[in-house]
Amino acid sequence: MGRILSQKTFRITPSIVVEAVSEDTRSGFRHLADVFKDGIKVGHAKVTYLNRTWESYEFQTVLRRAINGSSLTPEEKKYALKWIEGDRTDWSGFQMTGQIAKLGDIFGKTEVEKNIWKKRMLKAGLGAKGLDFPEDWEKLPEKTKKARLDKVINMLSAKKTKAEKEAKKIEKKIKKIAGI
Repeated sequence: MGRILSQKTFRITPSIVVEAVSEDTRSGFRHLADVFKDGIKVGHAKVTYLNRTWESYEFQTVLRRAINGSSLTPEEKKYALKWIEGDRTDWSGFQMTGQIAKLGDIFGKTEVEKNIWKKRMLKAGLGAKGLDFPEDWEKLPEKTKKARLDKVINMLSAKKTKAEKEAKKIEKKIKKIAGI
């Protein structure tokens, strides 16, 4: 058993839970997952990696394998696999960053001050998570800066994205079909 790198609990339904762990190995790392139904272990899977995964989110592949190899009913497996393929990204941090950046409209007295606040909060909240400003940012008119910053802030602050709303609809349908 290697050093634990990360671990996470995935609550697929109130009765179906998957415990996932990432561990160091001699030549890379591995993901382990145990499936529990009503607290009883009904499945296990292991996936090893040399340097990185190509998953939408951490543990996606091992979750899929664990569910497929479990003793869950076909309906439960179908529901769980749909759940696994959904977006499991925690957007709450992004939403908070967007809300804090919006405060620039309150704290800033001029358009320049507002834009400086918004940019600073976005950089602080998002760090190296895909936020880049163009090299000529400082040369852009304040109106253009405001429009661009506000688009990013509105995206981050959205209560529910279109994908989240669609995922909820699909989840309701699957639960109805599976009788969950």
